[in-house]
Amino acid sequence: MKWVYDKIQGDKFIWVITIFLALISLPLIYVATDELAMSFKGNNTSFFVIKHFFILLTSLVLIYYVHLFNHAYFSKLSLYLMYIAVPLLVFTMVSGVNANSATRWVQIPIVGLSFQTSDFAKLALILYLARVLSKKQAILDDFKQVMLYIFAPVLIVCALTVKEDFSTTALIFGTCMIIMFFGNVKVSHMGMVIGGIVLLFLLVSKIAPDLFPRMDTWVSRLSSFSDVAEDQEGNYQSNLSKAAIVDGGMFGTFNGGKYPAPPQAASDFMFSTLIRNFGLVGGFVTLLMYLLFLFRSIKVAVKAPKLFSSLLVIGLAFSISFQAFSNMAVAVGLFPVTGQALPMISMGGTSIWFTALSIGIILSVSRDVVNKEKKAAEA
Repeated sequence: MKWVYDKIQGDKFIWVITIFLALISLPLIYVATDELAMSFKGNNTSFFVIKHFFILLTSLVLIYYVHLFNHAYFSKLSLYLMYIAVPLLVFTMVSGVNANSATRWVQIPIVGLSFQTSDFAKLALILYLARVLSKKQAILDDFKQVMLYIFAPVLIVCALTVKEDFSTTALIFGTCMIIMFFGNVKVSHMGMVIGGIVLLFLLVSKIAPDLFPRMDTWVSRLSSFSDVAEDQEGNYQSNLSKAAIVDGGMFGTFNGGKYPAPPQAASDFMFSTLIRNFGLVGGFVTLLMYLLFLFRSIKVAVKAPKLFSSLLVIGLAFSISFQAFSNMAVAVGLFPVTGQALPMISMGGTSIWFTALSIGIILSVSRDVVNKEKKAAEA
């Protein structure tokens, strides 16, 4: 055990939180996919949890090797990633894989795996913004320059994702605003752009609603959220999620409950599944883990010697945290249904790998910070 402790570098708290989240996901995936496995995998109730285990294992390996990289390389890499991300999003719109009434995935040839291109674009955009803001501090008073180098890439990515995935687009945009705020972009400039986007969105949705084929889904989810009618699909899901939380009580149960499990119990409603099995205590501990992850990441960002490093950590940490809080808020009825997974816990494939890659980059920055602190102490 000491060998493992000595081998990993960077913030040990972030390592412990990541491993903790991965471990508690295993029994949750098992109980959440029990009926699904019996229906589609020939009564092999272990199929999904075994698959999830190998995904988590490869994710931890990915985190380990990424955290050994010099994170400065990601600055130059961000430009190439953006050149890939934008055409990839366009390709997804035209020839992507459709699932759950949305075209968000691209299938990788030969291996047969599919991944959500917005995950790739989100990571590329965070890396790009951290790079540009660290190098373009001198232009931040010039609104035209800010629009060209900073806002334009964000708006392009969001425009290419909003059609099929409004919630992910909102999280990407919110994360970018956080990066810009800490990157010294003027609040007045941000306010002008946000106001313009809202007006443009309302105008386009009225004039050309066909450009947003999932508009009915968005409206339905919002109306379900504000309407107590139980026969609406959004309320049906939300009510089952709340029932699962009631079943869990204070300490949870692995013996099922009085109510059926919510749809997507292993993904979109994983937090309610977690409370059902680990109780409110388990839910509180999990919430605390994500808050602690965000706190430790901010601490790394504050200590990072370069602006690029700080903005990189802030963007990645808030991206993961926003996604986690969104999943938890949906489960308890504070948000309308969004379809966001619970990072490192919900069942997934490439989405977990992208989260692992983000955590690895944060730990890479943290490793440099810790090493410099050790050298300073020894001097």
